[in-house]
Amino acid sequence: MKYTVLTLFPEIIDAFFTTSIMAKAVSRGIVEYRSINIRDYAKDKHKTCDDAPYGGGAGMLMLPEPLSDALNAAGAGLPDKRVIYLSPSGRLLAQDLVKELARERELILICGRYEGIDQRVIDLYVDDEISVGDYVLSSGETAALTLIDASYRLLDGVISEESLEEESFSDGLLEYPQYTRPEIYDSIEGGMRVPEILLSGHHENIRRWRLKKRVEKTFANRPDLLHRGLKNGLFDDEIREIIDALSGVTEGFHE
Repeated sequence: MKYTVLTLFPEIIDAFFTTSIMAKAVSRGIVEYRSINIRDYAKDKHKTCDDAPYGGGAGMLMLPEPLSDALNAAGAGLPDKRVIYLSPSGRLLAQDLVKELARERELILICGRYEGIDQRVIDLYVDDEISVGDYVLSSGETAALTLIDASYRLLDGVISEESLEEESFSDGLLEYPQYTRPEIYDSIEGGMRVPEILLSGHHENIRRWRLKKRVEKTFANRPDLLHRGLKNGLFDDEIREIIDALSGVTEGFHE
């Protein structure tokens, strides 16, 4: 997988690709990346990349010429290159879309700034507008890095398959609570123990406990995921029984 990121601040992008798990993925050849500084394609000596929008309004808009030249340099429009503009107006980035993106050969990501980019660039080059959430960011770079982080970890060899299978959203449920040493945590609230079942060594009982906790957490924090899973037939009998037990005190949950 290759990520090509068009940005006014390449140092933000470079820092991400040279640290932690991502740095290992790059060194092992699982991930390639290129950050392109849009200012390198500016037309004047001041490297201007923005101007006031036609029709008035607050803020500035990114100029089409430097950005389109940067896109041409990135190979936008060639086969196996999917161009994405990170925008609050785009479709929401959810796990199904992340999985789809992780199967691409190359993603070309446009990081907007100011009030966004000229619509003509979107019309000419962009395959998808994607939003990372129902809020507005000042930096397209942080949105691009969210998309990159969500997708590269699904590539073969980055993270173990077992870890991916048990993560939140992998099967319509949030992840179960996790514990590590010490067995008794001496907190300001007093001694807090690891649940005894996790110390029992009984793998089947631990599996059932974790599944119940996953359903309970999803029921409490994201009931919409349970509604969706029930509607789409994602859950087996064991999960549906746990949901039924929890929803017995919640009128209309299955509606």
